[in-house]
Amino acid sequence: MNEFEWLRQTRALREPVTPRRDLWSGIDAALDAAHAEAEKPAPQRNHRRVQNWLIAASFVGLSLFAGSLAVHLRDRTLANATAAATLDAGRWRPNDPRLAGAAVELDAASMELRQAMEQAPRSPALQRLLYRTQKQQSQLRQMEHQAG
Repeated sequence: MNEFEWLRQTRALREPVTPRRDLWSGIDAALDAAHAEAEKPAPQRNHRRVQNWLIAASFVGLSLFAGSLAVHLRDRTLANATAAATLDAGRWRPNDPRLAGAAVELDAASMELRQAMEQAPRSPALQRLLYRTQKQQSQLRQMEHQAG
């Protein structure tokens, strides 16, 4: 095939070509079928029932969320109140100046242990340390009472 034949074939592509069969009848039938399908009534799917179930499920989810939030806030409020009460109870100031320094150190240690317990409430090591600190504070109070 040479260049002249290619040029002749490309010029032949510019001319209109008639299809071997009529395409419009198939297109028209497909459009009519789509139009007839769109005009059919939609099947009943109980949209109302589904919508009611979705509303009920959303209320249940919202109630669970609100309940868990209320429990969490209540626990947090109780923990804060307990911590404040123990802080007030733990801020004992002895009259004897020789015991005052030890009381300040034990109060600071107790407060730091409580803060650590908020991050790891089930730590046995922290619980033992807090128990020992409270025991030392108790012994310090007894020493003050004995000293007079």
